[in-house]
Amino acid sequence: MINNITHTNIDSPVFKEPSVGTVLAFDFGEKRIGVAVGDLELGLAHPLVTIKEGATKNRFNVIAKLIEEWEPVQLVVGLPIHVDGTGHKLTHLSKRFARRLEGRFGINVKLVDERYTSITASMGLSEAGINCKKQRFIIDQVAAQQILQSYFDR
Repeated sequence: MINNITHTNIDSPVFKEPSVGTVLAFDFGEKRIGVAVGDLELGLAHPLVTIKEGATKNRFNVIAKLIEEWEPVQLVVGLPIHVDGTGHKLTHLSKRFARRLEGRFGINVKLVDERYTSITASMGLSEAGINCKKQRFIIDQVAAQQILQSYFDR
């Protein structure tokens, strides 16, 4: 389980946190973005897809299709930080990604501490008998699932 979970809005007190509906979560990376889906009432997260598009425009086109299909009431983005809580390059890029999501789609975005999600996802996949070579195709969406589940469990 993930410790020290932080939940913050992206600079916007305008949005009211919903209690029902679908939530999409993102494990942002420079090469891939893992996506998970879940329902606020059930509080269960499921891996959905890994976005492998390289260009930002293409990534957001895929995300737009997912938003159109799933009609989420909330978005969640994993916030990568060092073990001691300090930020790094990917912290900045993830916050920027979250601001772009909120600005482009008009859906509230929450940031959730994602420390250890990739490690935990890999361990879980290994326990399920999925070797390292096969893991690279799904690890990002499983990490997004863990980010979303930690949001639900808050």
